[in-house]
Amino acid sequence: MGAIPTLLALICLAFFLVKSAPGGPFDMERSLPEEVEANLRAAYNLDDPLPKQLVSYIGDILQGDFGPSFQYRDFNVTELIMSGFPVSLRLGAAAILAALFFGAIIGTIAALNQNTKADYLIMFFGMTGISIPNFV
Repeated sequence: MGAIPTLLALICLAFFLVKSAPGGPFDMERSLPEEVEANLRAAYNLDDPLPKQLVSYIGDILQGDFGPSFQYRDFNVTELIMSGFPVSLRLGAAAILAALFFGAIIGTIAALNQNTKADYLIMFFGMTGISIPNFV
């Protein structure tokens, strides 16, 4: 449950960092005509006040709608994320299986060599790994 406020804080921080960065999503080498840029700003709700944009952004995220991609014009961000999801799932599953396998082996070594340098070294690295936050 503690991850939800942290995630919400990170979403807000990222939102405001992007908004405070110089330039905008439509700044290019060639400037757009003012009416085209105004239409784009209206289409992406960039003319709304920041609090309204933030609430809309969080609402869209909760619905799984990350909007259109500015880089890949024919795709929305959700489609791009889903195209890479199978690879990420396989990689995550392999990491979990490796952690379980090596954790069982190293845990057995620590249990068989209780109160020795090997046990203390394994416990030190285990405690260090547990102490690092998940999002680092």
